Amino acid sequence: MKSFPKPLTAEEEAYFLQKYKEGDMEAKRVLIERNLRLVAHVAKKYQKQGEETEDLIAVGTIGLIKAVSTFDHAKTNKLATYAARCVENELLMLFRSRKKISREVSLHEPIGTDKEGNEISLIDVIEGESVDVVERLELGRNTQKLYGLLGEILTLREQEILKLRYGLGKQKEMTQREIAQKLGISRSYVSRIEKNAVEKLREQFREEIEER
Repeated sequence: MKSFPKPLTAEEEAYFLQKYKEGDMEAKRVLIERNLRLVAHVAKKYQKQGEETEDLIAVGTIGLIKAVSTFDHAKTNKLATYAARCVENELLMLFRSRKKISREVSLHEPIGTDKEGNEISLIDVIEGESVDVVERLELGRNTQKLYGLLGEILTLREQEILKLRYGLGKQKEMTQREIAQKLGISRSYVSRIEKNAVEKLREQFREEIEER
């Protein structure tokens, strides 16, 4: 983990808090920078949650900024105590939002029904097998539609990640971490792009099914 500036002494903290209270924005910057080590310390507790350390620190820093901006010395003696709580709250909000998105966006979530009223999902469209010739033709049309939509409604980065993630277009299927290493980005960023892309596709399929 990268090194951070040393924390302020009690006297220094009191000085910069007073200066910030008087409207000195440079004092605010110092209060934030000299408490980044606290953010890293809190973020370390959540490293096993599947997020990259850099992402945790970035989100935690938002909590730190809020803490410095709203700190009331009359209610709390130490800024660090208040800031730690704000940082942790920001991280917990991140994990709650991740779980919500995970529940809402899935390749296995139904996007409509087939001719017999059976539910179908995006994964059915991509990987489905059928012995009925008519159903095979319908699957072929849906698959063609899927590939067409990739270029119509997704960004190039979204297309690339979906193709790698699910082995589309004869690509080798890869994990999010493998994709992250290949593209030089964080795994959590890959996850966000994937979920956003799947959501776009799902909504488009739903709209077209409703128009039939």
